[in-house]
Amino acid sequence: MSQQDMGSGSEMADAQAMAAVLREKLDDAAVPGGVAEFAPDEAEQAGAFAEDALDEQDAAAGAIDLADASAPPPLIRSRDHERHTQVTD
Repeated sequence: MSQQDMGSGSEMADAQAMAAVLREKLDDAAVPGGVAEFAPDEAEQAGAFAEDALDEQDAAAGAIDLADASAPPPLIRSRDHERHTQVTD
């Protein structure tokens, strides 16, 4: 980015100061138990609102095949009597 794109030298100094504050807040946030508050524009610059959701193809690839979902639960024998119990993981 050229200085003409940035505008005056004071705008460039402001941008550098904001970047330094953002780096300091990110360092504070990386400390276990540390607390750092971010303004909405700072959070966006830090990548807090990056879209990383699955797309439709990835979701379809991870779909569970429920073809046997209507099968009855397995029969489990106990010492006292027979009973139907649904096995869960």
